[in-house]
Amino acid sequence: MRDVAVIGVGMTPWGELWEKSLRTIFVEPALLAIQDAGVDKVDSLIVGSMSSGLFIGQEHLASLLADYLGYGPIPAARVESACASGGLALKMGYLEVASGLSDVVLVGGVEKMTDVTGNEATFALGTAADQEYEGFHGITFPGLYALIARAHMEKYGTTRQQLAMVAVKNHLNGSKNPLAQYPFQITVEAVLNSVLVADPLRVLDCSPITDGAAAVILAPVEMAKKLKKPVVKITGIGHATDTIALSGRKDITWLESVYLAGQQAFKMAGRKPQDIQFVEVHDCFTIAEICVTEALGFVEKGKGGQAVERGLTSLTGKIPVNPSGGLKSKGHPVGATGVAQAVEVVKQLRGEAGDRQVKGARVGMAQNMGGSGGSCLVHIFERE
Repeated sequence: MRDVAVIGVGMTPWGELWEKSLRTIFVEPALLAIQDAGVDKVDSLIVGSMSSGLFIGQEHLASLLADYLGYGPIPAARVESACASGGLALKMGYLEVASGLSDVVLVGGVEKMTDVTGNEATFALGTAADQEYEGFHGITFPGLYALIARAHMEKYGTTRQQLAMVAVKNHLNGSKNPLAQYPFQITVEAVLNSVLVADPLRVLDCSPITDGAAAVILAPVEMAKKLKKPVVKITGIGHATDTIALSGRKDITWLESVYLAGQQAFKMAGRKPQDIQFVEVHDCFTIAEICVTEALGFVEKGKGGQAVERGLTSLTGKIPVNPSGGLKSKGHPVGATGVAQAVEVVKQLRGEAGDRQVKGARVGMAQNMGGSGGSCLVHIFERE
């Protein structure tokens, strides 16, 4: 197996992109990534997208996007793992290069979510839950994560204010990210006084509906060196699943898929949690970030809320979490999130993150999960 490097990244501003189609939203960052890599060919394309059929009535993205990009005919595939589709695309692209099947692989993620009504978007997102045992009874993802939040509060003493502090921290980071959907700061009071969605979660605890895409170019490390590119290697990958329904889990405050994927990635990279200098995590809701930091081993079980309150996860803290602004501020076009996390990690490791730069970053991680933790991908990146 060959060592794999990220040699190019591309991303454009996220938000409600009414004037752009899915294909245009995808092609723009893809071309930026190709330009950044300095390559004149792409051997294959892997794209992550969760629900393009439900959001815009378009399937067969492999053919569509390879054609519209203008790099076809090439081997192309669309992969899906709910909100972890982008992370899965990154893993599959890695395997193409590592195995020698391809030398230059374009990995992208895309979702166009605002062309439908709010109710239709809720339905599309709800397909990532158990339709017979959860969706049929009317629960939505805010409701599922509200159950997790309430259980965490009862079991560990996590406070409503600590949940709000996650949103405040991520918006502070996002205010330094020109590509973020909501690049502005908020206060704890604003979160606590925002519209109640599913008790105890309020609207400012929730990631938004977003249109957007992101792309990276993968190649063998030796090619990266010949191109005189900063060598950012993918050194660890973890991939795991859990029961899709919360009712099937022994403890709904514990994300087993995140724990298992993290352990796999640490083992592959020969690293431990204390070696990671910053991490992009899947904060679809504020409670998700708290649970993920615990499952990855960055804080003790039940202490995720306290870690945020103490500033341990801030941009200048012991383990900066979501320097990009996370899903909460940057946005969450579900199929693109995992790839955008990789874009942020690579920028940080190159020292190109501007005002949100983590000082001296050499080892970073991205964690992307589907549904309420039914699937999870973890990647570790290192700068040579």
